[in-house]
Amino acid sequence: MSRSSKKGPYVDPKLLKKIANLKPGDRTAIKTWSRESEIAPEMVGFIFDVHNGKDFISVRVSEEMVGHRLGEFSPTRKFTRHGGKIQRELEQKSQQK
Repeated sequence: MSRSSKKGPYVDPKLLKKIANLKPGDRTAIKTWSRESEIAPEMVGFIFDVHNGKDFISVRVSEEMVGHRLGEFSPTRKFTRHGGKIQRELEQKSQQK
């Protein structure tokens, strides 16, 4: 379910504090575990290291990302590939050409 509109967007207070301490355009990455925080207009131009459960993934925030969550840009699952024996044979043939 989505958050109630009367409550407003959720942004972690610690995250806002870290943004306030930095100058706009600063290149240092802000480490965060708060994947559920919405991207606010104040965050545009900053780099966030968002934790995906195993390691941190760098996310540079742009204007198009405002309103989305930080976790949307840090995938938690790694896609290996589809197929098995037949797929490997096809890949080997394409590499030989």
